[in-house]
Amino acid sequence: MAFLLGCERARVEFPTKTVFEGVSLGVDEGARIGVVGRNGDGKSTLLRLLAGMVEPDEGRVIRTRGVSVGVLGQADALDGADTVGRAVVGDAPEYEWAADARVRDIIAGLLADVPWDARVGTLSGGQRRRVDLARLLVGDWDVLMLDEPTNHLDIRAITWLAAHLRERWRPGQGALLVVTHDRWFLDEVCTAMWEVHDRAIDPFEGGFSAYIMQRVERDRLADLAEQKRRNQLRRELAWLSRGARARATKPKFHVAAARALIADVPELRNPIELRRMAMARLGKQVVDLEGATVRFGDGPCVLDHVDWIIGPGDRYGIVGANGAGKTTLLRTIQGVQRLTAGRVKIGQTVRFAVLSQHLDELAKWGDDRVRQVIGRYSRRTMLDGKEVTPAQLLERLGFSKADLNEPVCDLSGGQKRRLALMLILLDEPNVLILDEPGNDLDTDMLAAVEDLLDGWPGTLLLVTHDRYLMERVTDHQFAILDGKVRHLPGGVDEYLRLVDERERAAAREAAAGGAGAGGSRGAAGTPAGGGARGAASAAAPGGVAAGDAEAPVTGARLSGGEQRALRKLMASNEKRADTLRGKIEAKRAEMAQADPSDYLALTALQEEIADFEEQIDALELEWLDAAEKLGE
Repeated sequence: MAFLLGCERARVEFPTKTVFEGVSLGVDEGARIGVVGRNGDGKSTLLRLLAGMVEPDEGRVIRTRGVSVGVLGQADALDGADTVGRAVVGDAPEYEWAADARVRDIIAGLLADVPWDARVGTLSGGQRRRVDLARLLVGDWDVLMLDEPTNHLDIRAITWLAAHLRERWRPGQGALLVVTHDRWFLDEVCTAMWEVHDRAIDPFEGGFSAYIMQRVERDRLADLAEQKRRNQLRRELAWLSRGARARATKPKFHVAAARALIADVPELRNPIELRRMAMARLGKQVVDLEGATVRFGDGPCVLDHVDWIIGPGDRYGIVGANGAGKTTLLRTIQGVQRLTAGRVKIGQTVRFAVLSQHLDELAKWGDDRVRQVIGRYSRRTMLDGKEVTPAQLLERLGFSKADLNEPVCDLSGGQKRRLALMLILLDEPNVLILDEPGNDLDTDMLAAVEDLLDGWPGTLLLVTHDRYLMERVTDHQFAILDGKVRHLPGGVDEYLRLVDERERAAAREAAAGGAGAGGSRGAAGTPAGGGARGAASAAAPGGVAAGDAEAPVTGARLSGGEQRALRKLMASNEKRADTLRGKIEAKRAEMAQADPSDYLALTALQEEIADFEEQIDALELEWLDAAEKLGE
């Protein structure tokens, strides 16, 4: 693999802080690197350093001659007077960019709902972000550096972006560095991770999940080393006080040490206990929507006769495209949205608390310092069945003693979000509504917030485009589709499948209507005068022409014999998987009885278990494929 760029013994220092000290690293062709670390540790500075936008105080940055680098910063440099089209493709004629399938796919994936002729200055912050991302992606770069690319993207756009980055280069070509707190995204696109901490950068192989496993193992080994050092000091102290004693113990190594780390870890949540505590605080009724309908003016219904029961202890995630009605639904649940029809029944004991995207709830504290704000709260709150003081809660959310003297207005975005969440919990609500709570939080703080929410005894409603966070802290997911609230037993993947099916059906209907009506066409199949809108609709996300997309085969198209064969295969796979699981348990029991110093035997048993697990994975994939063909 060819070297593209990197740095040697780089030192970067700001007036109040040294960010990097003696950092040496390189980016080769084919690299797909995720950059993680705490807020303020230098992730964005690292990208700017490698891109040549920041000069090191010591050391040097190296770049192979001719390597082109594209950078997406956290703030765009778009000209507000430009149209969207000019900002994305510049002055290139339409026939030129519209003939490029990759450019059409990018426009369809990111700008389908953004007017092509609109001025950039009139766009919302989220739309500007997508325009800036599209501008970068249409370019031809050897190295892409993306700083928080998923900000302001909905779940579907994030999924499209992950697929685009996976397929943008052939294997072994190009390079990607991405800073993001979206852990699902990191797992999808990255094959290596860099952890930025304490002026240094530690590399890890694999995506985010592999990084977490390696970090846990690294911490375990560090703990063992520290324990060994302490034991040595104790022995030295004993020798000094009593004289040396000849004692020796034979060290023993267990192959399954990593598994032992999580063997006694309980389930994330105890749903029965949390529901019991929630009912004690809420009673049986929380919120019932009965035929709730909301329509603005003469437009279509945002909510169309929605019936939905939210009970004590329910933990629901809500997904939907931007503008689908998520905010309207949350306002309806709180009883503050005026209904066109239907009604909302809210339990008498319900106490709502809302963490908004823009943290409006912190505005009243102004220049007050964190310790002054916390000093106004003497009450304790219940978490994990225990009373927690404000100081303990502050510590769990990653605040240090030095942070207590910071004015609220000077806190970072992540600190403000954590403080707002803490103040909400101290008010002891029993229905918690979180609107994008993961914004501005690094991965460690996201884990801390998730751990906090696991022990919170109440009803939780979560709106987020972070699917990892969504599936981690909620038990059920719901989508807003065509004004209806639809349960998603298959989670976010089911929502994406439903949206894709609807778009393919709409594209087929449009193609059929267009073929019947005729009409002139512009260059590259674009409707005359349609500009980018036509080009964008000509290709569905993923680069497949919308008119050529075929609906997946379902049980309705299969013959009776084919359906019986698929169901027989599914039943057979279930039995075989159960048999293999029994074999795995038997092998694990055999490992527990084996001599822990017999490395060869333990390794052989572990290899057998891994083989059984691979067979189960293959059976499950085959089962899922059959279920999809049956439409189940």
